[in-house]
Amino acid sequence: MPETIHVGHSPDPDDAFMFYALTFAKFDTTPESYEHHLIDIETLNQKALKGEYEVTALSFHAYTYVADKYALLPHGASLGDGYGPMIVAKRFEGGDPKAWLAGKKIAVPGIRTSAFLSLNLYARGLKSLKSPPVPFTYEVVPFDAIIPEVAAGRFDGGLIIHEGQLTYHEETSGRLAKVVDLGEWWKAETGLPLPLGGNGIRKDLGKDRIPRISRHLHDSIKWGLDHRKEALQYALRYARDMGEDKADKFVGMYVNDYTLDYGAKGREAIRRFLDAGYEAGVLTVKPVVEFAV
Repeated sequence: MPETIHVGHSPDPDDAFMFYALTFAKFDTTPESYEHHLIDIETLNQKALKGEYEVTALSFHAYTYVADKYALLPHGASLGDGYGPMIVAKRFEGGDPKAWLAGKKIAVPGIRTSAFLSLNLYARGLKSLKSPPVPFTYEVVPFDAIIPEVAAGRFDGGLIIHEGQLTYHEETSGRLAKVVDLGEWWKAETGLPLPLGGNGIRKDLGKDRIPRISRHLHDSIKWGLDHRKEALQYALRYARDMGEDKADKFVGMYVNDYTLDYGAKGREAIRRFLDAGYEAGVLTVKPVVEFAV
């Protein structure tokens, strides 16, 4: 087995922050070395089907389909605690967001993203998962093109992830309106954070290497939190003109105590989310959640 560990993660401020210490070897990881591959999350979800990287960021939605190859690391999670992916539109006059959704065409960042699963759960309602959802259509659009496409009027609405959650309403983004924040909705319904993404580690690395690699990734996150200013300066490279204040806020939203350790609440949230997806028929494989050491 090669000593180089290939790590796939998104080119976003939160992932850049998490992996800064590994990228620049801020601590000793002997005998492993790490090579990073920065790729959008939907592509990573697809690559995970083939087990391409030893360690990879994953949407929890996608994890269901690769649980035979990957276990979830106990750290590195992005959970939206009362916030998360949003549906935005050029115009929304208020009223019932679910009623607004009916008949609309929505730009989405990928069908295996957790954002897409949460949209489908919202369209059904957690108390009526087996009922037909509010009917809407969708088209997959690169995540960083969704806001411009909605602003140009090519879609009725867009399902936005990443830093768009902080910039959708600004003039440079077309002054879009929030229809619904799915993380806010999920927390109101369940009292739990909305599970978005985590890090998977390939099971074939073996019982000796997995704990060591797991510790390295944990220590990278901890190093960033302990040296926030330095790690944030690097993360700004991937902030797509957010500016330091917004980038710092975004990193704080998705790199926090849950990222160091899911805890009982975080683990319960994942199971509740995936079980709801299976009950609704969105997930076609019964979820089996396995955590590495």
